[in-house]
Parts: sequence; structure tokens; C-alpha cells
Amino acid sequence: MHDTLFLFGATGDLAQRYLFPSLLRLLGDGLLPEDFRIRALALSGHDTEAFHDILRPRLQQAMPMASQKDIASLLRRIDYRSVDLRDVDSVAAAVSDLVDRRCVSYLAIPPGLYISTCEGLAKGGALAAPARLMLEKPIGSDSESAEEIITTIGQWIDEDRVFRLDHYLGKAAVQNLIALRFGNTLLEAVWNRNYIESVHILVAESEGVDGRDAYYARSGALRDMVQSHILQLLCMVAMEPPASLEADRIRDEKVKVLRALRPLDAKHAARDSVRGRYTAGSINGQPAQAYQPPEGSDVETFAGVTAHIDNWRWSGVPFHLVTGKRLPERTTRVVVTLKPVTHWLFERPQRAQAAPNRLVFQLQPQENIELGLMSSLAGPEWGALELQPLELELSVPTGLHRRIAYERLFLDAFNGNHTLFVRDDEVRAAWAWIDSVADAWKAANLPLEPYPAGQWGPANAVDFLPQGVDAPDSGASE
Repeated sequence: MHDTLFLFGATGDLAQRYLFPSLLRLLGDGLLPEDFRIRALALSGHDTEAFHDILRPRLQQAMPMASQKDIASLLRRIDYRSVDLRDVDSVAAAVSDLVDRRCVSYLAIPPGLYISTCEGLAKGGALAAPARLMLEKPIGSDSESAEEIITTIGQWIDEDRVFRLDHYLGKAAVQNLIALRFGNTLLEAVWNRNYIESVHILVAESEGVDGRDAYYARSGALRDMVQSHILQLLCMVAMEPPASLEADRIRDEKVKVLRALRPLDAKHAARDSVRGRYTAGSINGQPAQAYQPPEGSDVETFAGVTAHIDNWRWSGVPFHLVTGKRLPERTTRVVVTLKPVTHWLFERPQRAQAAPNRLVFQLQPQENIELGLMSSLAGPEWGALELQPLELELSVPTGLHRRIAYERLFLDAFNGNHTLFVRDDEVRAAWAWIDSVADAWKAANLPLEPYPAGQWGPANAVDFLPQGVDAPDSGASE
């Protein structure tokens, strides 16, 4: 197990809210080596004591149940260095004294700084075997920039020592999709185009762009969320059974799905996609301001795309991918709608009004599995020929000691397990499809539709949303 972490971007929100608290919990549970060390690195001109004073209250806020002893133990292991990430020599000097240890470098920084930082790490000796490198998503902003990052960094470190993060893959609920799909005969038997009508994948956020204006003005919902989180969920739902749970066997099947995605054509952009940006509105009775990007930015805060996977299993099955900010609630769900029965026997409801069978995987904020059936048990006892919807719900027990995603990802990277990380060809395949969507939008001059904060996107988003969310014109959530 590697015992030294170089954490770049140590003063940033990601590090302070998630990374350091994850390390605190791992340390408290005895899962880190006794001599584990952390070197925190960022541009700010602090010394170690000043950095501890900044980090201590953030740890107490994020982990109120943590003991002062554990917090003190973590802080003793952290020293801080101010570093200019655009200066190769500055980076090299900041790490060179620890490269005799088994090091992992975590880059929680913008992708535009990856190459210069990695060049400095290589110059300082921190990428030589057996050192490892962890990279936050996104890897670039399109195929061209992603290829430059992958190729350039590949000159200094082998692919089998690079760990590209998408923190969704560390969530237990996402990992459970594999268990449910491949561990149950009931699902395995119907998981194909013969029985499935459609799939909806929704990642909704009630928060706005707040605090990420500079990044978001360059990315937008398509590049920020669809390219990473939603395509990862798509792969989990659609991939073929891997030969084993070995990391590369799982990643092989994910790449096949991404390569089978049909590029979006400009002729069908208006039919198969929608993009929007939130205006002023209200969420839970609280006013929410409109998103106002820098002048000249055309980015969307809502994206809906119907994807088609051109292979034997999924031919003809639409995958509706939706994400947005300032929506009425924070939720992530996968809705699988099955085809109707082949012959309808019942008097009521008429076949056209019968609710289809649906399997709903609720991934956040609570983990839930719901199965919608039709049954006479839900109706009057004398109405055996009258069916009504019957919802079966399986809730995940509360009180489970579930690790947040970054805890699992840290442990896997420290131990060299690649299963939950993204391989280089996976990055290339994902960007190739995302570029086709962006290019189609541009060629079709697809308009940016406004929607008030607190609604489910623009009015024409209704065709992309799963059943169970309010129609976009139903008004703000109060």
C-alpha cells in the first residue's frame, strides 16, 4: 500500500469538503499505513501551521462526529508547500524530498494545469515507478484536449499507474447496479431490446452554478455531467456481462458501449436533444437568481439527449439522458420501462391506459429500488378483471456504515485496484460522442431554451424526463 500523498489543489473546495474528510475517516478506521504522510500543495502562500488553522474547522464541519484526537493525528501527517503549478521547477522542488517513498499524486486542479504539473512531478522524480497518479475529471474539454493530456502525460508515466477519477463510480449505489444486473436471473433474462421499451437516466441538481462560474462558462451541463457521470451510468446499465470482475474486463465492456453510441446528427438535433439555461425563480420557497455567464458564453445549465446504442442488445431502445441545475430537487435515478404484455386480457383499464412495468433505481439522495406492476390486489376484491398499479419498494436499510465515494477511491488507488477508474480509451470514446452532440448543436444552431429555477427544465424537456417528475410547465417547487 502506498504511504505518501501529494495533494495538489489543497486549498480548493473539493479538497476541503471531500478529500481531507475522507482521509480523516480512513485514518480513524485504521485503514491507512502507520507512517502515512500527506503533502498539501497549492498556490496560496501559507505555511504548514496556517494551513492547519484553515483545515481544522473545515474538518470539524464536515465530520462533526470525528474525535479531536483523530483530527490532530491527521494534521500531524500534513505539511504544506506553496507551489506555482505553471512552473515546472516549482513543482519539482515541492516534491523531490519525498520521492524515495511510495507516492501517489492527486491532481484536484483544473485540467489546463495537468500537463505542467505532471512535467514538474516527472522532473522531481515523483512519477517514476512505483509512483501513481490520480486525475480528477474532466480530462480535457473535448477530444483534442483530452488526447493532448493523455498522450503528453503518457510520456512520463505508464497507463497502469494512472487512476482517472469519476467519483460517481465510487458510490455504493452505482456499484450496486452491477450486482443487481449480473447477480439476479430475473433481471438478466429481460435486460435487452426484446423486453425493454426505454431507459431514462436523470441526474438533477437543485444547486446552481454558484462558485464555479469560471469553469462552468467553459463547460456547461453537457461536458460537465453528461460526459462523465451520466455516460458512466449508461455504461453500467448497458454493458455486456464481463468475463470476470477484474478491472480491465469491466472496462473493456464499458468501452464497447461508448463506441456503439450513435453520433448525434444535426438533422435530428432538435428532435433528439434539448438545451436550456435557468432564469430567476424559486426553490423550496427561496428565491433563486438567474445564471448569468460571462459575455459571449453560450453554455447550457440543462441538457437532454436521446442516445442510441447500435448493437444487438440495445438496437431500437432509446436512452434518454438528462441533467440540469436549479431543478426542483436533487436526485439521481435510472428508470427502465418494459414493453407491454403481448396480449391484454383485462376489461379495465384498456390496454392503452395500462401503466407499463417500470424498474426504478434511485441512487441519491436515498438508495431505493422500485418495481411497478399491474395487479388486481390493488383494486376492489370483486374486480378481478380490473387491474391497478401496484408499487413494490425495496429501501436500503438506514444506519449502514457507508463510505463516501472518495474513501473507496483513495483506498483502491493506494492499493493499485483500477476497477473504479477510467481507462484512456474510455476517455477517448466518451469525448468522441460528446463532440458529436456539441457539433450537432452548433450546426443546427439549437436554441438555448430558458427555464425558471425550480422547474424541471424547458417546456420541451418533458419528452426526455422519466415518469414521476413533474412536467416542466407545472410551476416552481415551493
